Amino acid sequence: MKRVAPRQDAPKDSTSAFATRVVSGVVYAVLFIACLIAGSLTTAGFVALISALCCYEFFQMMRLDGKVPNMLLGVAAAALFPLAALGESIAMTALIFIFVLSCGLWYVYTPRTRIADVAVTLMGPLYTGFMLSSIVLLRDAEPGLAGALLAIGSCASLWVSDSLAYLVGRQFGRHKMAPKISPKKSWEGFAGGIAGSVIIWLIVWATHFFPLELWYAVLTGVVVSVLGVFGDLIESRIKRGVGVKDSGNLIPGHGGMLDRCDSLIFGCITAQLMLVIGGIL
Repeated sequence: MKRVAPRQDAPKDSTSAFATRVVSGVVYAVLFIACLIAGSLTTAGFVALISALCCYEFFQMMRLDGKVPNMLLGVAAAALFPLAALGESIAMTALIFIFVLSCGLWYVYTPRTRIADVAVTLMGPLYTGFMLSSIVLLRDAEPGLAGALLAIGSCASLWVSDSLAYLVGRQFGRHKMAPKISPKKSWEGFAGGIAGSVIIWLIVWATHFFPLELWYAVLTGVVVSVLGVFGDLIESRIKRGVGVKDSGNLIPGHGGMLDRCDSLIFGCITAQLMLVIGGIL
C-alpha cells in the first residue's frame, strides 16, 4: 500500500497553481499590451472581445440565480460599446438608446419575460462593455505612443495593484478586509496594492509625456487602486450571491474573463475621469 502524504504534496500543488496563475497572467497581459500598442482599432477590437466574454459569464451566473437574460441583445451590446467609443459621442448615445429600446420591446412582445430578466439584460453590457470602453477612450485620447502609454499605464496600475495585493496579503495578511464577501482579502494586501498602483503612476509621471504633476500622479494611483478593489469586491459579491467560486474557467489560475477584468471595469474608468478632472486630457 502506498503511503499518502497530503501535507507534503500541498506546497507543491500550491507552487504549481501559483506558477500557472503567473504564466497565464503574463500571456494575457502581453496580448493586451500588444493590442494597445498596435493602435486604437486593435484596442477596440480586443476590448470588444473581452467585454463580450465578461458579459456572457455574467449572464451565465445570473441564470444560476433564476434570471433569464437576453443573451443575444446583451452580449452584442457589450461588444458594441467599445467599438462605439471610437466614434463621436453621439454613437455611444445612439447605442444606449437602441439597446434600451430593444430590451423594452423584447419585454413588451414576450409575455413570459419578467422585469428582473430585463434588468439583468440591461446591467450586463453596462457593467462590462460600457465600463471597459474607457480603455478605448484612454488609448484614443492621445495619438501614437502617448495614447498607448496612457492606456497601458492605467491597466498596468491595476494589474500590479492586484498582484502586489495578492503577494503581500498572502505573506503578511492578518486583518481581513471583507471576510463575508472575499475571505482572502486583507488590509495589508490592500495597502500593498495601493503602493503598486502608485509606482506605475509615478512611472507615467516620469515620462513627462503628459502635464501630470507629481502629487496628482500619486493621488490618481491611490484612487484608481481603491476603485479597482471595489470592482473586485462587487464581482465577489455577485459570485457569492449565486454560489460560484469563479465566473468561468477560461484563464488557467484566474478563472473566467470577468474574474480577470473585475478591477479594470471600475479602475480604468476612474483613471479616465481623474485625468479629465485634473486637466490632463
